[in-house]
Amino acid sequence: MASDWEYTYAVARIRVLETKLLTDADVNTMVGAKDAKTVITYLKDKGWGDVGVGDDPEEILSIEEKKIWDTMHEMHVDFSVFDVLSFPDIYHNLKAAIKDVCLSGDHIGAYISHDKYGRDEMLRIVRDKDYSALPEHMRAVVPEAYDAMLHTRDGQLCDIMVDRACLDAIEAAGQKSDAKVIRDYAESCVAVTNIKIAVRAAKTGKSLDFLQKALSPCKSFDVRQMAQAANAGIDSLMEFLPQAGFAEAQEALKDSPSAFERWCDNAQIRAVKPMKYEVCSVGPLVAYVIARQNEIKTARIIITCKENNLPEDAIRERTREMYV
Repeated sequence: MASDWEYTYAVARIRVLETKLLTDADVNTMVGAKDAKTVITYLKDKGWGDVGVGDDPEEILSIEEKKIWDTMHEMHVDFSVFDVLSFPDIYHNLKAAIKDVCLSGDHIGAYISHDKYGRDEMLRIVRDKDYSALPEHMRAVVPEAYDAMLHTRDGQLCDIMVDRACLDAIEAAGQKSDAKVIRDYAESCVAVTNIKIAVRAAKTGKSLDFLQKALSPCKSFDVRQMAQAANAGIDSLMEFLPQAGFAEAQEALKDSPSAFERWCDNAQIRAVKPMKYEVCSVGPLVAYVIARQNEIKTARIIITCKENNLPEDAIRERTREMYV
C-alpha cells in the first residue's frame, strides 16, 4: 500500500471533485421536482450521464458508477484499498451462484455486476468447485454453504452462512487495515448490518440459534446480548439499542421501516465524513467512492419514487444524507 504522502496529489484532485458532489440542497430540489423526467434533467444539468445519452435513468446511473472507478484508475490508486467495499457484492453473487447450481435451473439468481466475480465467473467457480479462484476470506464458507443448500434446499440457511462470512470478512479487513477510514467503515458496516438482522429476526420471531449464527462479533456492542434481546422480541431489542449507544436507530425504528433504512445508510456516510479534513492519506479517496455510491443510490430512490407518484414526505423519508 502506498505511503500517505503518495496520496497528496490524488487527495488534491478529490477535493476538486467533491465540489461536484450532490448536496442536501440538491436532494431537496429533486424531491420537490414535479416528476422523474425533471429529476433526470436536473442530474444531466449537473453533468450526470454522457453526451448523447438519453433519459433512461438506469443508463445514466450506470455511467456514473463507471465514472467512479475510471477516476480512481486515472489517479493510479492501489485498488486493494477498495476491496472491502466490494465484499457485499461478491458475497451476494456467491449466494446466487450456489442457489443456481444446486437448484439446477429452478432458481435464476440476480447478480451484481463485478469485473472479476460477476455471474459467469462465480457460476464457473461454484460448478467446478474451483474455490482457490476466490479471495481467501471466501473459501471456507463455500463448501459448507454449498452442501447445506444441496441437501436441505434451504435458501435462508445458505444466506445466513454466506452473509455471516461476509460480515466476518469485513470486520477482519477493518482490523488489519492501516487506514482509519477502512477501520471506521468496517466497524460501522458490521454494527449497522447486525442491527438490521436483529430487527428482522425480532419482528419475525427467529430463534436464538438463528441469531447466534447470523450476528457477527463487533466492537460496537456485545452481539450475545443483542441476540438475547432480539430473541425476546422487538420491544426488548428497542430497549437494548439506546443502551448500546444506538438511540438514533431506536428513534428511526419508531418512525417507520423507511426511516430505519435511511438511518442505516446515513450511519455509513457519517462514519467516513471526518475524511473531508484529511490531507494526505487514502481516506478521502475511499470516502469519495462511498459518497458517490451513496448519491447514486439516493438519485435512484428519488427517481423510482417519482415514477410511482409517491408524495414528497414519503420520498423525503427515504432520501439519504449527503457527504458534503
